[in-house]
Amino acid sequence: MLLLPLSGVPEILERQNIIKAFLNNYEIIETYSYSKPDFHEIFVFLQDNSRLVKEKRSGLTLFFSGKQQQQVRSKIIQFVIIFNKIETCISQKSGIDSLPVSYRNEFAGLISFLSGLNLMHYDRLIRENKMQTYHAIELFQIIKDKQQHNEFELFYKRLFQFEAYISIAKGIYKNKFGFPSFTPDKIHFEEIFHPLLRDPVPNSVTFKKNVNLITGPNMSGKSTFLKSVCLSIYLGHLGFAVPASKAEFPFFEYFSIAVNQNDDIKNGYSHFMTEIIGLKNVLEQAAAHKKCFVVFDELFRSTNIDDAIQITLTTIKGLLKFKNSFFFVSTHLHQLKAFPEVTSDESGKYYIECSVRDNTPFFTYTLKEGWSEMKIGQLLFEKEGLNRLLDS
Repeated sequence: MLLLPLSGVPEILERQNIIKAFLNNYEIIETYSYSKPDFHEIFVFLQDNSRLVKEKRSGLTLFFSGKQQQQVRSKIIQFVIIFNKIETCISQKSGIDSLPVSYRNEFAGLISFLSGLNLMHYDRLIRENKMQTYHAIELFQIIKDKQQHNEFELFYKRLFQFEAYISIAKGIYKNKFGFPSFTPDKIHFEEIFHPLLRDPVPNSVTFKKNVNLITGPNMSGKSTFLKSVCLSIYLGHLGFAVPASKAEFPFFEYFSIAVNQNDDIKNGYSHFMTEIIGLKNVLEQAAAHKKCFVVFDELFRSTNIDDAIQITLTTIKGLLKFKNSFFFVSTHLHQLKAFPEVTSDESGKYYIECSVRDNTPFFTYTLKEGWSEMKIGQLLFEKEGLNRLLDS
């Protein structure tokens, strides 16, 4: 589910509706729990003991030694306890009619499979201390029949998907994520934040220009803000909720995220060459009229400043032509402000606020419109005593 974005808005909205149905039943899914190690033990036991089923003329018969009978009885009791817990939670889940039809059938298949095991009957025998070895062998036979018809394989697939939706719903509820809507010509967030920060500073912003330049000194939070936007856009294209109280953005056909990029040692590319190839790929996709979402964090920082300024200006001017896409470029090149490619109203300009008091930088992590020319490198250099150490 995390590996690839969905193919279109209808598919995204369908998955949103599935997750919303789980959220509507949060009181039930919140208590969904069983021992994962015990489940794994049962899984391995059932896989390893398929050889215990042998065919005879009189029909399918089970042969167990005395030791095996005790083991089977113990494992089947374990199986009943765990799978009955699963069935109890699933069968309590109301609101099935609110599920999209595609998943409603999957969910009904889960219920049908579990009901076919008659788990309540065997659970009652266990609680009344009446579970005999022949009961265990009887249920083992039912299980093996279902395994031979590949019913368990389909059940596991449906169960693990069901549990994935539970995990997603719990994460959304706990972190107060909001479901995005899709609009063709803007990116809008209210109270967007990075979910891995303990005390994140939320930002609200609307991007209407296709090229947006982000400035601000080191440590101000440019990369973190861009990661928040990237994460939100990507999660939205998976059909998940996003770390914002409200979000609107287009459906994108192509993603390119260049944050914390390194050398490509495997292919023998330097950091700069990796940036060049990444930009080429983006331009080819945009030229093919694909709606692209692209982030360049500190573009061309790996080359000399004269080259960086010139090719950054060329890049910005070229990207402005692709009105169908959205490009975000963070930069430390303060000199760019003097050029018409940047000063024109065609591109958006934003900065992360920072101030200096008593030679100490204070970061608000708040995004504002405009351009930052603040430099704190020398200040931090001095504050850490490096001038003194180097002069001594």
